[in-house]
Amino acid sequence: LIFLCLGALTDFGPTMANIRTLLLGGAAQFGVYFAFFMALLCGFNIPEACSIGIIGGAEGPTTIYVTSILAPQIIGSTAVACYTYMALVPIIQPPIIRLLTSEKERAIYMKPQLREVSTTEKIIFPILSTVIIILFVPMAAPLIGLMMVGNLFTTCGVTDRLSKTAQTAFIDILTIFLTLCIGATLTADNFLQPRTLLVLVLGIVAFATATAAGVLMAKLMNLFLKEKINPMIGAAGVSAVPMSARVVQIMGQKANPRNFLLMHAMGPNVAGAIGAAIAGGVFLGMVG
Repeated sequence: LIFLCLGALTDFGPTMANIRTLLLGGAAQFGVYFAFFMALLCGFNIPEACSIGIIGGAEGPTTIYVTSILAPQIIGSTAVACYTYMALVPIIQPPIIRLLTSEKERAIYMKPQLREVSTTEKIIFPILSTVIIILFVPMAAPLIGLMMVGNLFTTCGVTDRLSKTAQTAFIDILTIFLTLCIGATLTADNFLQPRTLLVLVLGIVAFATATAAGVLMAKLMNLFLKEKINPMIGAAGVSAVPMSARVVQIMGQKANPRNFLLMHAMGPNVAGAIGAAIAGGVFLGMVG
């Protein structure tokens, strides 16, 4: 249900305006699978490793949904890790971006104006995406389906009341219930364990590798593009909407005051949210 509300709050326009940004959102999911294998090496079983890996998708509801099905015994740890690192995006991402890019690359100018996306495109995109994703990853249907329905509330133009309710009162109610329920799992005997610290460490590994993968994919794409993209927007492929996009915007302005990268970064940012839901569906299909 939270995905229904997130869909109503999401504008797929920046992603549709530059469809190549889907690649950046997809590349950032590397952090999910890297953390999954790291968790296996650290002694977690496969369902637990899936639940830890999905932290790298930087999508709280996806993390909670997957963990509640596969490894409910660590849901408190994964939820705390995911939301903690989402809040720490402005601290985690800049050093990684600076490490992987030069000053010249960070200063690459991108025209601030994106292609105008028509209402018809905005309606077709969620429907087509839902059909294609569910055909390939059936277990992602609850997440993707509800996200796209919520988005249609906003884009179709005939359900204004539903859209406003999903964007305000409904998501507030759901958030209260969700946090209370997660809090109820954080009992001392369940949470105060060495394994919890390990989950937190693997969570930051997932975030860091997802950021790095997005930036490196952008640099790889630049080898084949005539009009170069600023590789920093790849870091926004870590979902964390819109915090990671804001980090890119701030760093872009520092490197080149003419740069306004926010809307360019929102493309991979939104693509990352879709990618996280798909990754969750992949894990559920493999293990659930």
